[in-house]
Amino acid sequence: MTDPELKFVIPTYRLRDVGETVEAYDANFERSGQTAPIVVFDDSSVANHEKYYASLEATRTHNELWYVGPAEKEQFVSYICKRLRDRKLDVLVRNLFRPSYGGNRNFSLMYTLGNLMVSADDDMRPYALIEDSPESLGEQEISRGKLIPRGANGHTRKSYDILESFRDILGRTVGEAPANYARGDLVRDSAMDLETNNSLGLARENSLSIEAGRISRSAVVKMAQTFRTGTNDIDAVDYVDMFLDDPDELNAETLNETYVLVNFRPCVTNKNWRMDCGVAGYDNRTGLPPFFPTRLRFEDYIYRLWIQQPNIAAAHVDSAQTHIKNNYMRNPLPSEVFNEAICHLLKRKFRESLRKTDDLSIAFDYDGAVSLQDTEEMLDVARAIHARVLNAVQSARTEQRRQALGHFAVNLSRTFYDFEPDFFQQNVSRLVDDEVGLIKSALEIWPTLLEIVYFKKNCRHLPVRRVRNSDRSGTRSTKAAA
Repeated sequence: MTDPELKFVIPTYRLRDVGETVEAYDANFERSGQTAPIVVFDDSSVANHEKYYASLEATRTHNELWYVGPAEKEQFVSYICKRLRDRKLDVLVRNLFRPSYGGNRNFSLMYTLGNLMVSADDDMRPYALIEDSPESLGEQEISRGKLIPRGANGHTRKSYDILESFRDILGRTVGEAPANYARGDLVRDSAMDLETNNSLGLARENSLSIEAGRISRSAVVKMAQTFRTGTNDIDAVDYVDMFLDDPDELNAETLNETYVLVNFRPCVTNKNWRMDCGVAGYDNRTGLPPFFPTRLRFEDYIYRLWIQQPNIAAAHVDSAQTHIKNNYMRNPLPSEVFNEAICHLLKRKFRESLRKTDDLSIAFDYDGAVSLQDTEEMLDVARAIHARVLNAVQSARTEQRRQALGHFAVNLSRTFYDFEPDFFQQNVSRLVDDEVGLIKSALEIWPTLLEIVYFKKNCRHLPVRRVRNSDRSGTRSTKAAA
């Protein structure tokens, strides 16, 4: 049987910088003897597309480079709305694909329907930071890593065959997994709460361990991911801790510590609460659930709930990549703390009210209501962080440090509506109600949209642009439609 085609996608809203990511992954594929079409899904505005698209054309790649930007997305959405033949549904469709972390990834699911898809965020790089003196893992451990000062020695960049590591396992049954894969029920992170993936507090060392459990040999690996270095997918509150712990730091957005891996090994599990969509691959041959179409950073939480079905499995593959944390066009740290507070609430509500999972979706009973207790708990956490910042102001050794901390405290207070309970409750309630409404409507209409796209791809291709860049030999690609 012929192996399914694998496509490599890069979701971005930073068109200015994505060319560097494209070239880095293309070089990795060429060195490894791999080929795969690279597709950039761009959430830029029309103005930024016009300003920065030329920088994408200036790249040099060995693999074909394709682009889905604002014009192509509008053509796609207009086609879907036309096929639905009900104008009342236009708003639902546009919300599902709106510019957002989840909306952009939903385009990638549609465009790769029928294929395997490997995805990397625009601030990922295809190498890992590995300690020079690796230590043996414990019997149940699958990885161990630690934070070290940026610029410290004792570790080396190491490249892996990213695509082959996914091809080894993605879309295969557990029984077909390579012999070196550990098997179990789920993965636990010593530094994270299991079901919400929220930090248990800044940990400078952590390990992932596999929990024993039976896993069906016929379960299909629908999701897989690499390990990650650079930053260890930690919470915004952990970045606040790093800022407070460094007595000389003046910029809360600066990351002065680097996460390196001591050792790791691949595994396959029934569940994966540690799913990281920034370095993930998906078996999209028969369709997958949509990402939550949210601007908050929990678009992939749907997969942590969906993957718990007994006939599907998840994997950590035998490779690792690095996150470089690009701060360009990133929300300020106080806003990220606020967003994560909302995400924590929604994750808990969705998990506790989960009613059903099926091949293409999930269903939950949460209606979007936010109680006074919910918002009071969020404010208690935020007030505690604010108090710690104010204490740090008092002990600051320099006036510059004192001003930096004071500025951060003011912004944190403003972001949380000055900790005024009624105003905070009112605004959080509106935000959560909007998010839940969008998510529920997306889940309801998604299977219908997949059916429309499935038949369109069988008769003609979706709107996409071949980037007229040069290959590594200097020959410029011809413009074509895919």
